[in-house]
Amino acid sequence: MEDAEGTRANVDDELPPDELTVAKARELLASPNGEERELGLDPHTHTMIVARNGRFGPYVTEVLEEPATDAPATVSGKGKGRSKAKKVKPRTASLFRSMDLSTVTLEDALKLLSLPRVVGADAEGTEITAQNGRYGPYLKKGTDSRSLTSEDQIFSITLEQAEQIYSQPKQRGRAAAKPPLKELGEDPTSGKPIVVKDGRFGPYVTDGETNATLRKDDSVEEITAERAQELLAEKRAKGPSTRRRTTRKTTRKTTAKRSTTRKTAAKSTATSSTATSSAKKAAPKKATGKPASASGASA
Repeated sequence: MEDAEGTRANVDDELPPDELTVAKARELLASPNGEERELGLDPHTHTMIVARNGRFGPYVTEVLEEPATDAPATVSGKGKGRSKAKKVKPRTASLFRSMDLSTVTLEDALKLLSLPRVVGADAEGTEITAQNGRYGPYLKKGTDSRSLTSEDQIFSITLEQAEQIYSQPKQRGRAAAKPPLKELGEDPTSGKPIVVKDGRFGPYVTDGETNATLRKDDSVEEITAERAQELLAEKRAKGPSTRRRTTRKTTRKTTAKRSTTRKTAAKSTATSSTATSSAKKAAPKKATGKPASASGASA
């Protein structure tokens, strides 16, 4: 997405088309790709820590100095050539859902960059760590991973609590549904209870039939029943999102093409057979001349 001034912002592929409103577009453009904010120096490494808005969301990282170009190359192998020194990758960490690019602090950034956090070791000496991943916060012990219920647990969970989680059988398939963040009473339209839940793209309100994402100015703590009803009413007024499907049309086209190919092949075979038959009929007969009789010769 791009505005008249050339500012660009990414739109999530899974954002429903009916939720990409003018207000949502302005919100996305308010944090364009490449936006950067300096947070301060790391007291240990003395590198600048910055917060950026990237393709997959806001994150923090350290700015490393570029290596000198005239640095001598290192010899690799048995004199088979020279290779450049490996480029050191900066530490990087995504912001928690509860954090914002405009308000994240240096202290927050340093905590994120310190992950994974070592919780401790079990009785057998296997290390347990707490970290944040693509699908949320989790614990890891060897190859065994267990989900955590909130991002705050990454920094607060104790070894005893971690061992208690590992003492329970691992859930297979879908995890148990998370409890609602807040209950807001009954919806006057559907007559069903409205609750606030935490979804993949942030908190939203639902009555079990209609879902509506909270806007930038809304918060789980301050949202009221009236505001939730208003969001659900707006979503119902927009109706379900419609997407064109071209699979059936493409299939028909492919089938028709195959049918035409078969007809052409059949026609070609028939023509070949007709030509062969005609050639056989037109071929001249061989002469069968009989020798003259002896009596005719003497006469």
